[in-house]
Amino acid sequence: MRRPLRRAGQTAGRTAGVVGTVGLVGLPVVLLGGCSFFDRGDDTTGVSVFDVQVGECFQPPDVISVELTQIDRVPCDQPHAQEVYALVPYVDPSGTTSASSFPGQEPLTAFAQGACAQEFQDYVGVDYRDSRLWFTYLLPSARGWEQDADRTTVCVVTTTGEQLTRSVKGTGW
Repeated sequence: MRRPLRRAGQTAGRTAGVVGTVGLVGLPVVLLGGCSFFDRGDDTTGVSVFDVQVGECFQPPDVISVELTQIDRVPCDQPHAQEVYALVPYVDPSGTTSASSFPGQEPLTAFAQGACAQEFQDYVGVDYRDSRLWFTYLLPSARGWEQDADRTTVCVVTTTGEQLTRSVKGTGW
């Protein structure tokens, strides 16, 4: 059984986190999330990070930056490394979904890790701990929370660098 390793970093006015596995002797497996060796082809379409939909497939950005406004959408039958599998509105620990002030990085990260893990099996068809895939997520930033009322966690299936050429929905991978 895989044991998750959780990390977080900044992207797109949203925070990105990665759930991976711990390798032999406790060394973390490195997840490739912004490598430029992926062939993007001519079928990519820049999509706002606020307009992504469940079932859309993407290539990670070539350059990881604090401000990311678009990601490269590709048809799921073309090589890709990521697929959106859930859009989950934030719910704070008291059960409130309309928190008016930004709750902070740690509460949002804890929420995303639980919510995305819970949604993974319904989409992929296997518990993420038993999957050969991983998940990552995009969280609202403080600026997006205050200016745009962004309260949605975007859950994304990701690979360790291998390219997918179909949707992972229902695959049991």
